[in-house]
Amino acid sequence: MASKMNQLFCSGLEVANFVVSSGLLKLSWAKILDCYGGFNLNELQNLGLSIKWKAYQQANINILVFTTSPICTKSHLQYSKQLVSSTAFKESFPVFEFLCNNGNSFSIHKAAIALFADHFHELLQLKAECGRNSNSLIVTGHSLGGSVASLFTLWLLESLDISLAKRPLCLTFGSPLVGDKGFQQAISQHPPWNSCFLHVAATSKDSIPRLFIAPHDLNSMDLDSKSDDYKPFGTFLLCCEDGCTWSDNPEAVSELLMAVETEDTGNEEWTINVYSRIIEQLESMIVRKGISQVNEPILNSLRAGTTLQIEAIRIRNEQLLIKKLEELEEICMFNKGKAFDPAKKLNVIKIKMAELEWYKKVAKANETGYYDCYKKQLSRRDRDIIKHKKFLTKYWKEVVAQNERKPQKQLVYLRSRWLYAGTTYRRMVEPLDIADYYRDGGSNYVTNGRSHHYIKLEQWLEADEKQSRFRIDTKKQNVDVILTDDSCFWANVEEARQWCKTLKTADVGMISERLCLRQKLMEFEVYVMEQIKKYAVSSEIFLKGSSFMQWWKEYEMLIEPFHNSPLTDFIRNCKFQQYASGCLALS
Repeated sequence: MASKMNQLFCSGLEVANFVVSSGLLKLSWAKILDCYGGFNLNELQNLGLSIKWKAYQQANINILVFTTSPICTKSHLQYSKQLVSSTAFKESFPVFEFLCNNGNSFSIHKAAIALFADHFHELLQLKAECGRNSNSLIVTGHSLGGSVASLFTLWLLESLDISLAKRPLCLTFGSPLVGDKGFQQAISQHPPWNSCFLHVAATSKDSIPRLFIAPHDLNSMDLDSKSDDYKPFGTFLLCCEDGCTWSDNPEAVSELLMAVETEDTGNEEWTINVYSRIIEQLESMIVRKGISQVNEPILNSLRAGTTLQIEAIRIRNEQLLIKKLEELEEICMFNKGKAFDPAKKLNVIKIKMAELEWYKKVAKANETGYYDCYKKQLSRRDRDIIKHKKFLTKYWKEVVAQNERKPQKQLVYLRSRWLYAGTTYRRMVEPLDIADYYRDGGSNYVTNGRSHHYIKLEQWLEADEKQSRFRIDTKKQNVDVILTDDSCFWANVEEARQWCKTLKTADVGMISERLCLRQKLMEFEVYVMEQIKKYAVSSEIFLKGSSFMQWWKEYEMLIEPFHNSPLTDFIRNCKFQQYASGCLALS
C-alpha cells in the first residue's frame, strides 16, 4: 500500500500558502478586530459570555463576524468541556436534527449550542437576510465565536439552494473543537459541506484549539476514539511565525495539535494580537521565500510531505510524529480509494442497462414481454440477466445508502441526472425482483418483499415532482417504448391473479369473502384504467403472453356477461392496439 500512497500523496503546504496569499485570512481577521472594537479587553473574566455578530460588505463579498463578550479565553473554556447529545436537545431545539440522518446521533459543545440557542430568534432573522443576498459569503469568528460561526454555517448549508446561491466559506480563528466523532462524521460524509470550513490555529501561541482533545499515547495506532471525544472536521490551517501547514485528515489534525509546544504567555488577551502578527509574517514570508523547502532531498513523497508539514510548525517528538502521520495519511488515502464513487461506475451501469433494454426488445418480439420471459427462466439469456440485475441492484443500493448518510435539507436528495437514472433503473429492474418474488411463492410484495432502496428512490422522485424540480412525463409519448411508471405494477397484477384464483375456488357460502375479493378486483380495474389514461403503462402489458392478459382471461371468466366498465370496454374492443402509438383519445 505504501508505494501507491507515495504516488498519490501531496503536501498541504501549497494549499495552506495559497490560502494565506489570497488575502482571505487578513481580510477576515481585520473584520474580527473591528467587531472586537466595541469590547473592553480588560472586562472581568468572571462575567457570563454573550455572543455578538456584525455584517460587513466589501466589493461583492459579504463578511459575517461572530465574537463573544467578554473575549472568550482558555479560562472560560477549560472547565466547560461538556458535550450535549443531539437526543437531549431533539425536542427542545431540533435545529440541527438534519445531521441525524439515518438514525445517527452526535454531540455538540454545550457552551456553543447554548449561545446559539440563546440568540436563536435573532439568528433566524439573520439567516433569512443571508438567504436573500446573492454575494459570496464568508462567516468568520474567533474562539467560541468561531464555534457559533461553524454552527451558523451548517444551518445555512442545510437550507441553501445551490442553484441560486454559492456555498458560504466558514473561516474560524482559534476556535475550540465543536463536536464529537458523530458530529464530524455527519459533516464529512457530505464532502461539499466539509470543504466549506477552514479553521486557523496559532499552534504555538493559542492552546484553545487543542483544549478539548483527549491526551493519548503517540505510539498507539488505535483510531477508535471514545464516543465522548471531541473530533475536528473541515480543513485546518496550523500556523506559527515560521510557517503553516494544512490538513483535512481529522486524525492527523488531532495529532498535530497535540504535538505542538504551546508557549505560556501569561496574558490570555495577548492571543488576540498573535493572529495579527502571524498573518502578517506568513504573508511576507510567502512573498519573500515562497514555499519552504527541506534542506536534504527526500525521495519518498509521503515522507517529504509529512516532513514539510512538521517543519512548518513547531513540533515535539518529531521523528515519532512523522511516522504516525505517515501511517494516518496512508490509512486516509486507502479509505478514500475504497470509498464508493457512483460516477466511476457510470459507464458500466450504462452497459448493463443497455443489456436489459436489448433483452426487453427481444422478449417483446416473442410476444411475451420481458417480465414474463424473466419469470419463466426458460433460456440461458434469461439466466444471464440475473447477473446484470444483481450488479445494478448492488450499485443503486450503495447510492441510496450513501445519500441517506448525508446531512441534507428535507426533500432535497439526488441531483436530477442521478434521480433520472435511478428512476429508469427502478422501473426496469424492480419488475424482475417482483418476478423472482412471486415465482418463489410470495404474496403481498409491496408490504412484505419490497426493497428499501426502491422505496427511497420512489419517495425522492415524488418529492422532487412536488417541487417541480424534476419530472418524467410520459403522456402523449410513444408508449410502445416506455417503461411502466409504477414499478410495482406487476406486483398488483400478481395479486389480482391470486384474487381470481381464490374467488374461483371459494365456497358459494363464503359471501363476505367473495364480495371482498370482487371489490378488490374492481379496484384493480380502476387502477389499471387510471394508468392507461395517463399513458403510464407500457404497451407490453397487452402482449398475448403477458401475465396481465392472463389475468384478463381469468377475470373475464368470473365476471357477469353484462358487466361493463371502462377497462372491459377498452380490452374487449381491442383499443389497446391503438394505445401503443399514443394517439388513442382517452377521457
